Amino acid sequence: MTTKELLDHISGCDTGALGDDIANGLDKYCPQYEINTHLRLAHFLAQACEETDGFRLLTEIWGPTAQQKAYEGRVDLGNVRKGDGFLFRGRGIFDVTGRDNYARIGKALSLPLELDPELASDPQISVRIAGYYWASHQINVPADANNIIRVTKAINGGLNGLTNRELYFKRAREVLP
Repeated sequence: MTTKELLDHISGCDTGALGDDIANGLDKYCPQYEINTHLRLAHFLAQACEETDGFRLLTEIWGPTAQQKAYEGRVDLGNVRKGDGFLFRGRGIFDVTGRDNYARIGKALSLPLELDPELASDPQISVRIAGYYWASHQINVPADANNIIRVTKAINGGLNGLTNRELYFKRAREVLP
């Protein structure tokens, strides 16, 4: 059973009410997506912890930074309409980004994410989206091999925040042996 206290330990901070909501979503959806071993869950939680600033944010803080400005007009993300960069900014525990990703995942999960992108910020829906992403990208394979580099690349596209992800993974393994 995943608890707020477990998430607090992994993040090193108080996750507040959001931690309880995320923990409930983890218990509900992780088994459905075969995130069902301590090693898989530790990798999943380490990635989510980094993407959510310690399980405290489910919507990307908008500066906008230069990187965020670059979301606008990115055809590879499906951001083809003016304002899509902001509208389809990162949300959820894995920071789903881009109109095409919202539409594709929404269709797969029968959720109107393209019409209502804020749904991706709901803690339980967020976990469901992340579980679907994890399963559809077969991330259990590198997780089972305990390969945090491959897991991180599958979630982030690169190695941003790798040091933090390694720390969160270490903390997760302390309580999920």
